[in-house]
Amino acid sequence: MRLDFKITGLDKVQKILTQLSGAQAREAYAKGINDAAFQLRGNMQAQMRSAFDRPTPFIVRSPWIEQATPDNLQASIAPTYRRDTATTGGKIIVDPQKILLAQEQGGQRRDKKSEVLLRRMGILPAGFQIAVPKTPFPGSVDSYGNFRGPFMQQLLSYFQAFPELGYKANMTAKRKAQIARGTQRSAGRRYFLAYGKARTQSHLRAGIWAAMGPGGVDVRPVVMFVRAGNYTPRISMSALANDPALQTYLERRLRFRIREAAGV
Repeated sequence: MRLDFKITGLDKVQKILTQLSGAQAREAYAKGINDAAFQLRGNMQAQMRSAFDRPTPFIVRSPWIEQATPDNLQASIAPTYRRDTATTGGKIIVDPQKILLAQEQGGQRRDKKSEVLLRRMGILPAGFQIAVPKTPFPGSVDSYGNFRGPFMQQLLSYFQAFPELGYKANMTAKRKAQIARGTQRSAGRRYFLAYGKARTQSHLRAGIWAAMGPGGVDVRPVVMFVRAGNYTPRISMSALANDPALQTYLERRLRFRIREAAGV
């Protein structure tokens, strides 16, 4: 999102401007524009915290500002973790731009890497995605309510979901037996799949389940398979960028920066 602010509202500092060289004035303008860009970034972060349920720091911190300079009186802001550019999401597992774009425009959520692997194995049915059960399985989610990476990797390994034949991350029968026995820190468990009455004549909802306790009588949901839904728009970064209050803030900061440059 490129921010082309209008430099207006300077009538109160016109006399001070005449005391500055062109280079000094442009430097003051750049500082004022950057002040407004950081104000917008704060507004974006506040909207994320308000609209989302326990957003991760990764997402909240993702808006990155490419600052204005005296030679380029423009600033841009985009959700990214790359520091060499503010126009792409970068080569990371989860691209914050894609996440926030879905929340702003609505539409279907893109598949996660784990969903792609589970579907490739025929475990996750077409048209379904994964979800956390109402009561999360112990140790499966983080403090933000998302599946923990190490836990999901264990499940993928358990079901041989990694693509390369014989890939070392795919779990061996010996390791599965160890998990079934349990340890002093974790109860023994066996993971299995269920698809409801239509497919497996099971009363259990579609998903990955765990059988625990003596004889495996303690059955708990681990991952639910749910129909892929559509997002409704929940945020609007463009509305924040076009808020008249932001232009007013810019004008105030420009006047301050001009007085600062003149030592007034």
